[in-house]
Amino acid sequence: MRCRDGVFLSLLVGSFSFANGQTSGSDQLLPSVTIRGTTPERFSAGQKTQRIDSVTLEQFRFQTLTDVLSYTTPIAFKVYGAGQLSTASFRGTSANHTAVLWNGININQPTLGQTDFSTMPVAGFDQLAVQYGSSASCVGSDAVGGSILLMSNPRWKQPGFSASVGQQVASFRNLATHVGIRFVSPAGKKWQLAGKSFLYTTHSNNDFPYRERGNYFVERSLTNQKGFIQDLYLRNQKNQQFSVNVWVTDNDLVVTPYDTTVRERTLSQSYRFLTTYETNKLTLRLGWIRDRIDYARGNFNTPSHSETDRLISRIEREFTHTYHSAQLSFRVGGEWSHYRTQVDGYGDKPIQEDRADLYALLRMQFSRWLLSANVRQAFVTRYDPPLTPSLGAEFLILKNANNNLTAKTSAGRSYRVPTLNERYWKGLGNPNIRPENGFNLEAGLSARWFLHEKLTLSAEATAFRNRIDDWSYWNPESGYRVENLQLVVARGLEWSASLHHATNHWQWGLTAGYALTRSSQERVYNAYAQDIIGKQLVYVPKHTGRLSAHLARGKNRVTVQTQASSRRFITFDNSQYLRGYMLTNVLLETQVKLGPVESRIQGQVNNLFDTVYLNVKRNAMPGRNFAIQLICNLNTKKQ
Repeated sequence: MRCRDGVFLSLLVGSFSFANGQTSGSDQLLPSVTIRGTTPERFSAGQKTQRIDSVTLEQFRFQTLTDVLSYTTPIAFKVYGAGQLSTASFRGTSANHTAVLWNGININQPTLGQTDFSTMPVAGFDQLAVQYGSSASCVGSDAVGGSILLMSNPRWKQPGFSASVGQQVASFRNLATHVGIRFVSPAGKKWQLAGKSFLYTTHSNNDFPYRERGNYFVERSLTNQKGFIQDLYLRNQKNQQFSVNVWVTDNDLVVTPYDTTVRERTLSQSYRFLTTYETNKLTLRLGWIRDRIDYARGNFNTPSHSETDRLISRIEREFTHTYHSAQLSFRVGGEWSHYRTQVDGYGDKPIQEDRADLYALLRMQFSRWLLSANVRQAFVTRYDPPLTPSLGAEFLILKNANNNLTAKTSAGRSYRVPTLNERYWKGLGNPNIRPENGFNLEAGLSARWFLHEKLTLSAEATAFRNRIDDWSYWNPESGYRVENLQLVVARGLEWSASLHHATNHWQWGLTAGYALTRSSQERVYNAYAQDIIGKQLVYVPKHTGRLSAHLARGKNRVTVQTQASSRRFITFDNSQYLRGYMLTNVLLETQVKLGPVESRIQGQVNNLFDTVYLNVKRNAMPGRNFAIQLICNLNTKKQ
């Protein structure tokens, strides 16, 4: 182990003795078309929204959504092991209460009602935003604790062609490769074309040189991931845009691969296709998603199979009006989806159902006020989800050349349609289970101060309360049959701040965050439930924190990232728990330019202090490990 670490460390340090290059370029003006923003962000006044900047996304290029969100947000993740299943607990809720939107479409798997974040590479999208709290009126089902917004970006301002090749070599014989091209045609008189093709592969052998850490077993796994992304955009001066987005993924995970008795294999594949037509204020979408999962234990020759197809269509129309100093935007729309699923656990016949949504969204901005009022009604075969309205407001308390202070508040209902497993699984599913429904309140302050010409301080604080009724529960008292038993109340505080300073040669910054989350069951549903009333939900830490610092000069940059989590209870009565932990990563990077090729070299030390910690299972997570990355970019920009 020490020999391997020494080799990685030598490569890491030696990589940064390269000379620095310089970049140059010029942008062209966009045609006069409408700037399009995501619906959840635009029509959710008063709610906390966080955009992850492009520098951070580039630093996490070879990692997954779990990694980038763990170090930049208070979302708690349940990670079952290195390269294994990873699910989110957003503001004290469960994995079923986070909506994941890809270009506006919810991609949570209908059978499970969740997304495995370990299968979502950061390099697979161009923009990442996190919306906190309920946004069901804008998003629909699943957006109870929060929403993750993944967007593609055609980058119209950069005409020309670029190609990128990246390679990562990491500890434990782990490798990752990225290959991509991006192009944007010059802005002509009629049409402009833009697109991206991207291919990625990851091979995680997780060949740990130890079998236990801190008297805890280290579970071995093999993970092979590959995927392909294709984005095409066509637009003209008449404000018409046509786009096609394709995302194909293939993930093969084997846990304890060398024990033929207890080994487990999960092969999951997703095919996502979305086409969008936008003209003036009208938007039409048509999409198709197929999710396949094969699971086997011991004998891999006869896996359990599930396959779900979704056909999605959506139409939206937005109306805008300006009256004196007030700007009004009103969007109405409808969505229809058809589901067809074939799962071994459901029986021999496929299950089919239809879902539809009608919604109206209002955004009004005047003087120092920003207001939103939204409503959505969902329709599901054999179900009656509740009406979900929401109200939000933001007031600019202070604004001058150097400071601004904004007060925010919002209130809204939420719902979650039961998963297909909860309804149709033989013997355990409950076809009469009711949709969950919640009510979310939050209020906060955000501020920005220009302390000096080159020094900026920003901060935000938010308090929230989320009450979720009819929370579904696989009840062990009834043989793990699913029932609407629980009433969960999640409440807490979130605080974040950042300080940035920049001169002609140096840049440095600090970012800090803290979250207090209290989430507990509040309903007695049987004699044993009395013991867990008011107790913290399992795997939801009460306290989480993060700190990031960076220092840059020219093309050289060093970043230190730290995340901390308090203990996580693993029993409902809080009698047993996993200890809290703190993890620190260090990233060193530099850039070199040789002719038209720009190269970026990044070295990374993960778990710097070799912390022994457990996340979900009683298995230790990996210790200190290293990675080195080389990314070469060829750019030809149209002058």
